[in-house]
Amino acid sequence: MPYTLITGASGLIGRALSTSLNANGGTTPLAMSRRGADLDVASVQGDFARFEDLRQLDRYEIEAVVHLGAVTGGCSEHDAMAVNVEGTRCLMRYLIDRGCRRFVLASSIAAVGLQSPDFRPRSFPIADEHPCDDRHGYGFSKYLMEEVTRYFHRQNPQIDATNLRLAAIYPDGKPPETEPDCTPGPWALAGLTQMSLRDAVDVFNHRAAPRDLPGVRARGAM
Repeated sequence: MPYTLITGASGLIGRALSTSLNANGGTTPLAMSRRGADLDVASVQGDFARFEDLRQLDRYEIEAVVHLGAVTGGCSEHDAMAVNVEGTRCLMRYLIDRGCRRFVLASSIAAVGLQSPDFRPRSFPIADEHPCDDRHGYGFSKYLMEEVTRYFHRQNPQIDATNLRLAAIYPDGKPPETEPDCTPGPWALAGLTQMSLRDAVDVFNHRAAPRDLPGVRARGAM
């Protein structure tokens, strides 16, 4: 039986995506979380950055992965590199060696450097291929995570990888305030767009589906 592995399955998107895949059929979700997902789906508890923990997946046929597990903005440089970069490399190497060819990864708009108040884009509009000008570590780690997918694609041209640069996700039924806050924020040129949890799940479902042409791409999920 083929499975779609979901890392970070105990988080907001991971829980909703696991439930959606389980209800809709087509592929069977396999949840992975350090804390345990407590979901009515097949699951393992462990750290995707540790090969010892990944060995728990040996008995499953994994055809795709939605990689949501990460440390987020405000983390230390060490944690950003250890989890978002080396952890992703570890996860992808294990899965590729076992025949998985489809990857969808949660990236961030910070990958171009937008998280810094000192960021100045090199061109307008800001292209998906804009170089990384991050100064704080988190955005650089997401940029390097995307580079990890390109590195593995160079080795394995049949791999399909999508790096989704997420918007700010709000729970269904709890939309953000309708009145805009005009107070200048710490980001000099832009802010995160808002996206409902349901729409985010639909995007991940769509990108995790089989595609005709393999490749690597970065896309804004908004």
